Amino acid sequence: MIVVNGLRKRFGSHTALDGMTFSVEPGQVTGFVGPNGAGKSTTMRVILGLDAPDAGTALVGGRPYRTLRRPLCHLGSLLDAGALQPGRTARNHLLWLAHSQGLPARRVDEVLERAGLQGVARRAAGGFSLGMRQRLGIAAALLGDPPALMLDEPFNGMDPEGIVWMRQHLRGLAAEGRAVLVSSHLMSELQDTADHVVVAGRGQVIADTSIAALLQAAAAGRVTVRLGAPFVDVAADVLDSAGATAVRTDEGTLTVTGLPAEAVVAALTGGGVPFAEISTHRATLEEAYLELTRDAVEFRATTAPQVTR
Repeated sequence: MIVVNGLRKRFGSHTALDGMTFSVEPGQVTGFVGPNGAGKSTTMRVILGLDAPDAGTALVGGRPYRTLRRPLCHLGSLLDAGALQPGRTARNHLLWLAHSQGLPARRVDEVLERAGLQGVARRAAGGFSLGMRQRLGIAAALLGDPPALMLDEPFNGMDPEGIVWMRQHLRGLAAEGRAVLVSSHLMSELQDTADHVVVAGRGQVIADTSIAALLQAAAAGRVTVRLGAPFVDVAADVLDSAGATAVRTDEGTLTVTGLPAEAVVAALTGGGVPFAEISTHRATLEEAYLELTRDAVEFRATTAPQVTR
């Protein structure tokens, strides 16, 4: 289990962390998301003891990471897939890490196979693609068979097959009872992978909840009604009279709030308004994320880019 409590960190005049607090529970994948400058990387560096906080604590299994003996057996991490000696083979890269933790060589071969790298184990890692380096980083994180893992942007550089593998792998690690923290900007992948999400902004936690609860809140009880364009105004009047708020979103479509789908059907049927389709709005994690972080983005373009033809 990873527990972050009240972390504060300044770099000169910049406040990177301003009371960051959350926990990563065993048996689930926790997504860690937020705009650039939200404090995600600094938080992960503090957890690993690479940066010292000005206040607060970050504990792995109840202890600071720097006090752990054989730390890879407590927390496996991947912050930078390029952090390797390029002339060293994939197997030798893992072998020296294993020796540093008192782990046998057979463990290296086990994680190489689990990461799908057994066929390239004796190739120099410097020639690997980013996706293959990500797999090597995952193998390194798993060397000590740790109960907790922390991965920063593990989907980067992955081809479609690799993304499917990563998604299934992360779910499998959580199913084994491990606590898994995954930072990513790929909301669609986290939506299909994570059970829980921590949304950060300006060094603080904006939301700490399950994916299901966040999507339900983002949907906000909206109902989409599709009907012929001539009936849109009539339908809006009928729904407004029934206590709903109906807004035209495009030609022949209304977005309705204030009534569940069944009540919308009843109101339109009772008013004699024909419709083609009624569906409950299904929010995406990206939609929920953008809404939550609307005021937490530090770097935003003020004008649209110019296109040269």
